[in-house]
Amino acid sequence: MSIIQQHTSASLSESWRTINIDALTEDSSLNFDTSSLHPPLPETSESEVRQLANQVRQLLRGGDTEGALRGCLESPVYNGNDLAKEAHLQTVIEVLQSIKASEMTPMLQRIYSTPGGSECLDALMKYLYKGMGASSAQGGGSAPRTPTRVTPQQTGFSQAGGRPHAANESTGAAMSVLLSWHEKVVEVAGLGCIGRTMTDWRKV
Repeated sequence: MSIIQQHTSASLSESWRTINIDALTEDSSLNFDTSSLHPPLPETSESEVRQLANQVRQLLRGGDTEGALRGCLESPVYNGNDLAKEAHLQTVIEVLQSIKASEMTPMLQRIYSTPGGSECLDALMKYLYKGMGASSAQGGGSAPRTPTRVTPQQTGFSQAGGRPHAANESTGAAMSVLLSWHEKVVEVAGLGCIGRTMTDWRKV
């Protein structure tokens, strides 16, 4: 009789594993605190985010768009409350929208070639994805429509108080800017930038 035939159906249904092998493995997470794998991140307050936003706007008014972009990307908000993260996202988007399309690739190449430039573009990619998610959520929602006020004119035509779907147009314009930047970042930093963004435990 073979060994297989000696096992009854009752013995096969029993738990075959009686020893926790993971506890005997040196590299197992049971033998050390996994939180030690993540270095502590400095916490960023809302006041610090507002102060940085003011500095960035001063650079924009002075025409230093590259310095403004570097300032945003070198200080990403990884550890902060939702309001601080949202405020910094708006600052980043404001900077991206103020840069001309012809300046995108040369500016990204200069940033990428400097020390720490790869991390800056990785941070930019995180903000691009977060901005796309926020724009999709705003554009996909079915908000209640308010009645449009109509003002009679002397010409006999009526002037509507607001253009329909104006909010969707602004959302679409913002999404177009983010997609353009996404394309340029991939051209400069390669597809590895997307992989690092998806697997990084630090979230903006």
